[in-house]
Amino acid sequence: MIAVAFDTLKFARALREKAKLSPEQAEGFADALADIQVVRGDIEALKIQTRGDIAALRLTTQADIASANVETLRWLVGAIGFQTLAVLGAVITLTRTFH
Repeated sequence: MIAVAFDTLKFARALREKAKLSPEQAEGFADALADIQVVRGDIEALKIQTRGDIAALRLTTQADIASANVETLRWLVGAIGFQTLAVLGAVITLTRTFH
């Protein structure tokens, strides 16, 4: 965001002269507007920081998903291998029993 210099004194003078506000009101408006601009800058900085946090979280989540996929595949291969051994063991036992 581009920072724009805000002249509170000039703004207060314009409010006093053109809007015929009292000096206290004009200064109050000028101070409030300056505070709003400070808050706007803070919000913009928080947006940028939040975007960075979201990007980091997205990368972490993608890494966790990839790790979970690898673990699932490893478990699946192990289960298929165990099932194959169990079936082969049963077939060998049945063939020995019938001979």
